[in-house]
Amino acid sequence: MELEMKIRGLMVDPSTNMPVVILKDPKSEAVLPIWVGLYEAQAIALEVEKSTAARPLTHDLLKNVVNGLNAQVQRVVVSELRGDTFYAVIWVEQNGEVVGIDSRPSDALALALRSDCPIFVATEVLQAAKVLPNAVETQPTEQEMRRWLENLGDEDMGRYKM
Repeated sequence: MELEMKIRGLMVDPSTNMPVVILKDPKSEAVLPIWVGLYEAQAIALEVEKSTAARPLTHDLLKNVVNGLNAQVQRVVVSELRGDTFYAVIWVEQNGEVVGIDSRPSDALALALRSDCPIFVATEVLQAAKVLPNAVETQPTEQEMRRWLENLGDEDMGRYKM
């Protein structure tokens, strides 16, 4: 089973200085933080802010290739969590045939934003994401982090700074 989620925002993990994409189910309290790379966070931030680059970025190119092949991105799914690594699938439809393409979640999310398609997370991923990646004893507990993420207001999200 899968749960449709929205990108709630981007932030920087203060303990690792790595960007984090916050996915949230608008109908429940489900929140999923996914740590991403700097370049992928920038690509996601540009699209969230509706900014454009002078030339197509990698995710713009991918969208252009999909469209050029008369295909359409139907949805993306954060499908697995193995260890500290999330996995995703981009579902593309062309001429009535739907194909799943393995992807990093950050790339799938950047493409989903550009393609205006829904983002899903497998319920198994939400259940398995009980331990935060790179967790150490000095970090907040999963419940504390979840409560903090759920209570973020719009003013807390702000604009993502690189």
